[in-house]
Amino acid sequence: MRTAKKTALYFLLLLCSLVLLGCSQKNDENKSISEIKAEVEKMDINQLRSMAMKYKEDLAAKESEIEKLLAKFKNISSAEVSDTEAKQITSEIESITKSISALNEKFMIYYNKLKEKGGDASDLEI
Repeated sequence: MRTAKKTALYFLLLLCSLVLLGCSQKNDENKSISEIKAEVEKMDINQLRSMAMKYKEDLAAKESEIEKLLAKFKNISSAEVSDTEAKQITSEIESITKSISALNEKFMIYYNKLKEKGGDASDLEI
């Protein structure tokens, strides 16, 4: 029974990861800061707002994923968690944290340019 629950949980985590990876591609996490800075110069307020909103949504999804991993880690008693599982969860959290940092840096470029151009950024604050 416990094995089935763990298997289902791992499958669910894998599915969530794949969904999040699919969502994050619309913002292209691999795009360099210099490319983004060049793009924002050509964007109008609506385009900047749209991109900033997409990044905000991606950040929220990544933070939710971390919360789920932390909850999983807390809910499993230390007797049930092997060193391998603990390392895997820790590694996933570190990876997502790096992704959040990169997304946040790129989000701030759009956010700051939107504010600079006089756009309403009140609902974009993180």
